[in-house]
Amino acid sequence: MDAKLRSPGFQPPAPIPRTVPPSRLEIIRTVLRNPLELWGLPSYTWPWIVTRFFGQTTIIANDPGLIRHVLVDNAANYEMSEVRQLVLRPILRDGLLTAEGPVWKRSRKAMAPVFTPRHARGFALQMREQSELFISRYAAGEEGVVRDIAVDMTELTYAILSETLFSGGIVSEQGDFARDVDDLLHSMGRIDPFDLLRAPKWVPRLTRIRGIGVLKKFRALVRRTMDRRRRLMSEDRATVPDDFLTLLLELERPDGLTSEEIEDNILTFIGAGHETTARALAWTFYCVAHCPDVRQAMEAEIDTVLAQAVDPVDWLDRMPHVRAAFEEAMRLYPPAPSINRDAIADDRYVASNGEVVEIEKGTTVLVMPWTLHRHELYWESPRTFDPSRFLPANREKIGRFQYLPFGAGPRVCIGATFALQEAVIALAVLMHRYRFDVTPETKPWPVQKLTTQPAGGLPMRVTPRHG
Repeated sequence: MDAKLRSPGFQPPAPIPRTVPPSRLEIIRTVLRNPLELWGLPSYTWPWIVTRFFGQTTIIANDPGLIRHVLVDNAANYEMSEVRQLVLRPILRDGLLTAEGPVWKRSRKAMAPVFTPRHARGFALQMREQSELFISRYAAGEEGVVRDIAVDMTELTYAILSETLFSGGIVSEQGDFARDVDDLLHSMGRIDPFDLLRAPKWVPRLTRIRGIGVLKKFRALVRRTMDRRRRLMSEDRATVPDDFLTLLLELERPDGLTSEEIEDNILTFIGAGHETTARALAWTFYCVAHCPDVRQAMEAEIDTVLAQAVDPVDWLDRMPHVRAAFEEAMRLYPPAPSINRDAIADDRYVASNGEVVEIEKGTTVLVMPWTLHRHELYWESPRTFDPSRFLPANREKIGRFQYLPFGAGPRVCIGATFALQEAVIALAVLMHRYRFDVTPETKPWPVQKLTTQPAGGLPMRVTPRHG
């Protein structure tokens, strides 16, 4: 391993695996409080577990071969889990994360050109400009000011997403739009006890009542944004931005997307599109602050590349240490900590050692990046922050289906390249100018809601690096 990026053994906070199975009541309490605290030692040491939750057979899949079987080789036999859809469909309806069948295929095909690696690289300059604009607020404050980096990264990634995909059109609607996104996802994007019991959709979920008003407000803003762009497209086509919003509206036709599907996808990308990257960035700053050698290697790399005036479109390839730190943070704190599927028909998987997993129709298969990324069968020192795992010389040791920050198979995250490029550029701009250190009050605890977020925030001291 590269000695310059060897972690000194820092193990960031995480729940200790359970050694005693929880009772039904404890399961409900834990799911409401923090599902990450539910998993026992077998989830981190066995290749798979067959169990039952509230009468529902569930397979927790950690074996990379089994994961590939479910998500890729026989993906047609697995639909989105009923529980997952009960949580997300009320918010996103037929957005790309929740749509299925012909609706999903039509939307995915329509949006794919925007997120090809080649096209995504075209956003690099805007990402750098928004990052530099963002850190001007640090320059205006007192030296050594303490800021909640979790909040800051939410605002930064929202600004980048708004500028790159929507040409700033959403921001001009209302200044607190990013906060509305946060309120919406955190009030609505959580499992309710009735979801675990598979209660009908019409049964009110009391835990989500607070978010209903925010959701209505949110959708009204999205509709106004769509209407404003439509007017511009009809009145002055020459001034219409060539962005994601325009692309979607140009697909509004009988053989394309409906107005409702466009609205759902705008909501999906504004909400989930910035939230996942924001959480991963915040955890990166936190972990790096505990590892001086890691930070030193990153700063040296950043300073060298920026001194050479390298185009930001090439930063992702020219900054392997920065990328490695971000990917290791996503390993320990995967933005989406679970992937849920339900079997449509009976199936079976035969492992390399000959063991057989029988998967009956209706079985829920849980692929948990949270446990998979910390699994003792597949990772050395799995609870330790060690970015050297992801340096170019070591990456080939990581199996495709043991590391799933963006999922896998047909429903792999369409914005993976966009997110990686955004993260490296943001880290480079911020770390070139400032250093981020923990304080005595920096005591985050990972909690699973829609994403893996730090309960209590991430207060960190921001200090200029260069005089």
